[in-house]
Amino acid sequence: MLVSDLSTNEYSLYQTTYINAFDSNKTLLDGLKEGLSQLVNFVKNIPAEKLEYRYEEGKWTIKDILLHIIDTERIFTYRGLRISRGDKTPLPGFEQDDYVPLAFGNIRSIESLLEEYENVRKATISFFESLNEDQLLFLGTSSDNSISVRAIGYIITGHQNHHLKVISERYL
Repeated sequence: MLVSDLSTNEYSLYQTTYINAFDSNKTLLDGLKEGLSQLVNFVKNIPAEKLEYRYEEGKWTIKDILLHIIDTERIFTYRGLRISRGDKTPLPGFEQDDYVPLAFGNIRSIESLLEEYENVRKATISFFESLNEDQLLFLGTSSDNSISVRAIGYIITGHQNHHLKVISERYL
């Protein structure tokens, strides 16, 4: 299953950025698995003095971004779980800017952040491996928009890819 198999009713317009950031030659599971090592290797090569750097007042640090990626992946995987189990309850959005200051990422070691990321990503991979083709096609409502379970998987990796690009362009 490739990202090109998605139809536009499986995700919202604002998520197109993340869908487009997913490597179109990879399957959903390959993207999730390769994304794990990609992020870990990328972050391990960032000089320590850059991890708490802000390119502009009020912007997040690299540690903040890493925790945002972790939080977002947890939330999106939870949405995927609910939808894959046939739950039709509309799921609310979340305000990312409210989460970051309360995550206290800048007082944590990069090792603890990477360990948390790896654990979350491995759980995400396990979840998506457990789904059958029908479950991946289930549609639900999240943030007042229709979304499929498989689109959630692509968005998780595309969201990560988007932020790694931002780090490369604005922080390093």
